[in-house]
Amino acid sequence: MIAQYLAIKAEADALAPGALLFFRMGDFYELFFEDAATAAAALDIALTRRGEHAGQPIPMCGVPVHAHEAYLARLIRAGHRVAIAEQVEDPAEAKKRGSKSVVARAITRIATPGTLTESGLLEPRRANWLAALTASGGDAAGLAWLDLSTGAFHTRAGSLAELKAELARLAPAETLVPEGSGLAGTSRPAGDFSAARAEAALKSRFGVATLDGWGLFTPAELAAAGAALAYAQETAGAAVPLILPPRRELAGSTMAIDAATRASLELSRSTSRHSLEATIDRTVTAAGARLLGADLAAPLTDPAAIGDRLDLVGWFLADPMTRAATRDALSALPDVARALARIAVGRWSPRDLGQLGSGLGLALRLKAALATRAGAAGTPPLLADTLARIGDGLGALAEQLGRTLVDEPPLELPGAIRPGHDAALDALRETARDGRSAVAALESRLKAETGITALKIRHNNVLGYHIEVPAARAEPLLRADSGFIHRQTMAGAVRFSSPELGNLAARIAQAADHALVAEAAHLEELRAAVLGHATAISDTAAALARLDVAAALAELAATENWARPVVDASTAFAITGGRHPVVEQAVSRTGARFTPNDCDLSADRRVWLVTGPNMAGKSTFLRQNALVAVLAQAGSYVPAAAAHIGVVDRLYSRVGAADDLAEGRSTFMVEMVETAAILTGASNRSLVILDEVGRGTSTYDGLAIAWAVLEAVHDDLQCRCLFATHYHELVPLTAKLAGLASVTVKVREWKGDLVFLHEVAPGAADKSYGLAVARLAGIPAGVLNRARAILARLEARRDAT
Repeated sequence: MIAQYLAIKAEADALAPGALLFFRMGDFYELFFEDAATAAAALDIALTRRGEHAGQPIPMCGVPVHAHEAYLARLIRAGHRVAIAEQVEDPAEAKKRGSKSVVARAITRIATPGTLTESGLLEPRRANWLAALTASGGDAAGLAWLDLSTGAFHTRAGSLAELKAELARLAPAETLVPEGSGLAGTSRPAGDFSAARAEAALKSRFGVATLDGWGLFTPAELAAAGAALAYAQETAGAAVPLILPPRRELAGSTMAIDAATRASLELSRSTSRHSLEATIDRTVTAAGARLLGADLAAPLTDPAAIGDRLDLVGWFLADPMTRAATRDALSALPDVARALARIAVGRWSPRDLGQLGSGLGLALRLKAALATRAGAAGTPPLLADTLARIGDGLGALAEQLGRTLVDEPPLELPGAIRPGHDAALDALRETARDGRSAVAALESRLKAETGITALKIRHNNVLGYHIEVPAARAEPLLRADSGFIHRQTMAGAVRFSSPELGNLAARIAQAADHALVAEAAHLEELRAAVLGHATAISDTAAALARLDVAAALAELAATENWARPVVDASTAFAITGGRHPVVEQAVSRTGARFTPNDCDLSADRRVWLVTGPNMAGKSTFLRQNALVAVLAQAGSYVPAAAAHIGVVDRLYSRVGAADDLAEGRSTFMVEMVETAAILTGASNRSLVILDEVGRGTSTYDGLAIAWAVLEAVHDDLQCRCLFATHYHELVPLTAKLAGLASVTVKVREWKGDLVFLHEVAPGAADKSYGLAVARLAGIPAGVLNRARAILARLEARRDAT
């Protein structure tokens, strides 16, 4: 057996170097040698030993098959990949070959972070992307990303820097890169990134003669797509995972947001538990939550497409009854997309088919209800398109699933097929039931004939049906002429069989086995029917998610008093009464009220110089305006009284900084790298948020850098910008730079205390208030007094010069 294990382990290492091997042994997956030590530590389970190899004890640990998903999830979260070797023959067949024969085993799949499909291993409300990235220099880079839990498949071409920013958007569970490329991720053979091989594989996979119908893919895109496809199939073993045709995303179709900006603005759940996504999520389905996250991560840049989304939100907002009914209907839906993916890859249960059937039925009823309402109230274009994606042709499939399956199918057979659907199956079930009734009758008769009232007919997986009597009453049954056959003696009982019981058990087993085969055949028929409609089901799932997002955003707008923004192709940026959605929610929990503020970055004041003390709310003001732009272009209403947003092509936010010790970069170095990215990447259609540029170095160096950066943003980039600073020396630049305006976050000193008003108004801060903030922070009085004395001397020296 160990020889077999070592051979399979070598195969696993060839497929996925470093993967742990789950080696099926009966009811357990066992791990041996180094794998056992690693898994035992990661799972906090006992490490034992089994036999010897090369004169040394073999470390071993194991997890029960019935609960293996929980352990697998922990290993995956800890960064491990797991190869699963199943028993591929019946142990009885192995025994026929000889007493020393080993049960045949084979690797059936490799579980990796990016290839999971089981619901117990996935976060329901987050996509699980497998990405592949390749670059051959310059702008010839390609990215593909695939979610095997839904089949979604995308590609994009661009520069390596652009595609790394896309990776920050996607936050993939796993990223494949060519070995030797120097890129971070799971190394794969360079041959997997062959454009020619990829094109052939894609054509074969989707049965097409050309890929042009899906877009003009660059060689780098094809290479990345091919690598993702090859890895998905290799890890799935003999199964065929659900993969939809690739969709090519074009550069410039969404707002470009780099990794630093995403982290600064805390857009997604993956960056912060206090994220924008978590704060505004009112979706009632997991698929809707995943789509909302995708919308926020990639706001659109096409005003028409943005307007279509806003129209659909507005339609639900204007009709509270339809909105409530839609949300009630959607909340009853299962995760159709992920159920379909599990069915496709073979990791499914009868319950998945049942959920799919009920989900499709609910979807068609919702479509009919919304179509009727839309006909009466007018149909937004996106609503018409969305309803059209819910396939009418799925009605027959939903009816077939409902007619064949019981209302709540079990996770395992038997019992999935509805009584009355198949007369032959019903007869087999009846035979099995009659047999069990006959067993009960036989037990009563044997009690009477033997006089042993404690006699029981029991069943287990080893002996099957057998007769059990107390040991003290077993002697008459042990006689040769008793008609009973001794099977097993235990401490308190003795077990027997009899010809009559044997015949009866055989009839029951035969009927039950035939019934299982019949049920399995029906399920395979249903599975084939479902997979024949895979594209239509996927389209339906996507449409339901879009309805959920629109209704959820309408609910958000209604409950939080958000306004519809105007989004067009201008360079306007005018927000009236803007609020920070995350901070406002936190403030409201305390019973306080968030103070709204206006922001108008018109052409003659497209750069705002924002001054004011720490803690006054400058960073909140900066971030809230960036978040309003993100929400508006994602197709959401916004937390403001009114907003007019000219499409932002790129969003940059450098608010706060931290060092990067792993890369050997100080806080100031990180700040300068991020600022450099802005100065080289922003256009006149970008929105730039800068906070305290230059504060990480000496006063004069920092002031000089801030001054030069402000001029560059104003003169060279000519973009919309909020520039917060403590360098009051920059305020006079408002007289020199035509598009620069000065505003300040107002404070008031009252009886020695600093009162933050959180109001942004024209003007400039008259001083830094640093000592006042230090006192609020709890700096000891002696230190503050000394600081005041030093400050007075420094100011006197400055005034003297």
